[in-house]
Parts: sequence; C-alpha cells; structure tokens
Amino acid sequence: MIFNNNQPIYIQILELINDKILNKEWIADERIPSVRDLAMKYEVNPNTVMRAYERLQSDEIIYKRRGIGYFLALDAREKTFLYYKNEFINNELPKVFAKLNTFSITINELEEIYSKFKI
Repeated sequence: MIFNNNQPIYIQILELINDKILNKEWIADERIPSVRDLAMKYEVNPNTVMRAYERLQSDEIIYKRRGIGYFLALDAREKTFLYYKNEFINNELPKVFAKLNTFSITINELEEIYSKFKI
C-alpha cells in the first residue's frame, strides 16, 4: 500500500476502514480483521493500526469482545455516514461555494448541472 506524506498513516487507514464500512464490506456486529492482520495487509506497524482502532472505539464505531477480537457496532455505518457528511458540509462545500461565486455560477445553473449527475 502506498500512503501519501500529507496525512498521518493511521488517519489514512482510518479512511480505508470507513470506506469499507460505508461500502458495506464490513457488516454490523460482525468480527473485523485483527490489528495484526490489518497491519500485515497494509504493511504498517501494528501500533499504527491500533491507533486507528482506538479512534474507532472512542467514536463507538467498533467494540472489543475480550479474547475474541473487534466487532463493528450495529450503528457503525450510520455514524460513519453522518461523520463524513458533516465533514463534507463543513470543509468541502465552503470551497465549492467559493468557486461557484468566483465563476458566477447561479443556483439554477448548479441545479441543472447537478440533475445530470443525480442517480
């Protein structure tokens, strides 16, 4: 796995995990890969994966069953979805709106363009 230098590796792993949750590759209340397995898969130090898992635990996205391993919380997908939606609204949309203003793109024009991309 090739990681970029602009962001800590554990954050990049966190994003990979969140993608798996959002894409339903990891299923609610099912066991997820161990720290060691994920570290081997992404060729990183297990402490790096552990840091990502600790973050997910503190956000109540995953939970640990003593002696068994880590599991995905029942509402993990909803929490992950809401987190990324809010991140997009708060961090990306302001940039988009600034570009729209720069190029004098009206809401009507935007709606027309958006309707072409809507599924």
